[in-house]
Amino acid sequence: MPETYWTVRWPDGEEERLYSPSSVVAELFEPGRAYPVPDFLQRARVAMERASDRVQRKYGFACTSAMAQLDAVERRVETLPPEASVTCLKISQ
Repeated sequence: MPETYWTVRWPDGEEERLYSPSSVVAELFEPGRAYPVPDFLQRARVAMERASDRVQRKYGFACTSAMAQLDAVERRVETLPPEASVTCLKISQ
């Protein structure tokens, strides 16, 4: 279960490196692809929940880092218009 980082570009042009305790993000995001905000948020929720579940199964406790990352993403997207897009730039381990 390798830690994975994924870099996104927000609609305002800012790039941010996000964290996942699992490579599950690579199953839901593709580098170079832009996602409308609602789709991006849904994929991020699924990715972080799956990642936390994987940690739970392996170590016996949920991953608070995955949930904290999801909280940060949710706070960021709540100010964005739904027609805006978030681009996945890179996924690395």
